[in-house]
Formats: sequence, C-alpha cells, structure tokens
Amino acid sequence: MALSTQSLPSSSRRRQVGTHLSEINVTPFVDVMLVLLVIFMVTAPMMQSGIGINLPQAETDSKPAEEGLTLTITKDQYVHIGDSTININLLERRLTEYFYNKPKKVVYLQADKDLPFGFVVRVFDITKKAGIELVGVITEPIDVKDKKK
Repeated sequence: MALSTQSLPSSSRRRQVGTHLSEINVTPFVDVMLVLLVIFMVTAPMMQSGIGINLPQAETDSKPAEEGLTLTITKDQYVHIGDSTININLLERRLTEYFYNKPKKVVYLQADKDLPFGFVVRVFDITKKAGIELVGVITEPIDVKDKKK
C-alpha cells in the first residue's frame, strides 16, 4: 500500500486568486417590495367596509357624541358592538361589563329601517335592564330632494 501524493491538491491550487462578491443585489428585493406595496394599496380601501345598514331618515340630524357606545342592528337581527357580533342573550351582560364604573352610561342605537319594531324595543329593554341611563337613536338626515316631493 503506497501513498500517492498526486491526488492531494497543493496549497497553491486550493487558493484561487479572484474577487468575491461582497455586495448584495437589492434590485429583486426592491421589486418584490414595490409589488407588495401596490397590492396593499389596491386592497386596503376594500377592507374598510363597515356593517351595511339602511338607517331611517329624519328631518333632524342625529350624530353620536364622543362618549358613549354605538350598538348596530342589521336587517338580519344581528347586534354589533363595534366590529364584533353579540348574541342578543349576552347583550345585557356585555353592556353591564362595558359600563362598569363609568359615570355616564350612554348608548347610541343604529338600527336598519327594515328591522321589525318589536326587535328594536327588545334591544331598548335590554339596554335599560343593563342600567343604561340614556339611549339615543341614530338616523340619516332627509335629502333636500326628498323633502321637496
């Protein structure tokens, strides 16, 4: 068994003189980021849709004040606090928890105009049981065109 030295590379062969790429090419990264930015800019306005309800119209304008909680009731009789849907059976407990230790207990009700009045009265009753002092109703102002007819 003899040892052959021909298969071992010499130290001069191991080191190759040349330049190494020490810079990162950021062009593909910038391209991907610009595509993601465009996608975000196109889809962001679509994500801001709220709860769709048709408010009843009234001659007076009724906008909620800064303080208070807004309850939204859809035509399908779903009750919403903010963006979350609340079961009507748990509404009293949620309102009691929300207004615990708050000096003013004010709720603004946004109800669809096609909603049965009995359901609206039921929600009013639940808010009163929860200890709410004032319940306001949010309406849309009547258009000038509709008022002339």
